[in-house]
Amino acid sequence: MITTLKEKRILVVVAHPDDELLGPGGTMNRLIHDYGCTCRVVILGEGITSRSETRDPEAWAKQLAIHRDNIHSAQKAIGYQSVGIYDFADNRFDSVDLLDIIKVIEKEKSEFKPDVIFTHHGGDVNIDHQRTFEAVITATRPMEHENVRTIITFETPSGTEWRAASDPRHFIPNLFFEISTANLEAKIKGMESYEFEKRAYPHPRSPEALKILAQRWGVAMGRHLAEAFMLIRHID
Repeated sequence: MITTLKEKRILVVVAHPDDELLGPGGTMNRLIHDYGCTCRVVILGEGITSRSETRDPEAWAKQLAIHRDNIHSAQKAIGYQSVGIYDFADNRFDSVDLLDIIKVIEKEKSEFKPDVIFTHHGGDVNIDHQRTFEAVITATRPMEHENVRTIITFETPSGTEWRAASDPRHFIPNLFFEISTANLEAKIKGMESYEFEKRAYPHPRSPEALKILAQRWGVAMGRHLAEAFMLIRHID
């Protein structure tokens, strides 16, 4: 599958700063450096203000500025070419019309003209991840002139695996990309750029946990390291 993505234009649509690393960070690094892909990341939400009882962006102005700087540090670690940053309310995507999110994705699609979109698994416990998935699917309906021919979803550690055991929408990967130690190190370096998101082991966002996850999927596929995905749509 990865060879079919050679030199493609790839749009990575995520809800929060750091999601672009937690899910496809190693694969994105490989696609850029080994397969000549052009990658743009779209970050829809500001990712901070839900940590207060009420949303007050002014009270978080300093942290929001640092968070935005961290995005660019993470970008350098992975090597993707461009980023679009938006400010939908953190963990409150269900408080805005889905159409507002769709319009952002349609604008990004129109300007960047991607062949492929990577985005969140639709069954994540995080409401912003769910809404991002719904918006991507709606914005890429397979009509005659739709340029996006491939949609791939990824897991987001500390979000995907925390879905209730009884929920039918679990992440069941059917697509795996092998990554190298260098790809994994780039992912971890990028994640460590996020001052407000990185955590110590055994949290799923810790460097040790990210390595264990890559090893887990690698072992499942007879490789040393891998990242797991769900192929939602692919049109040849």
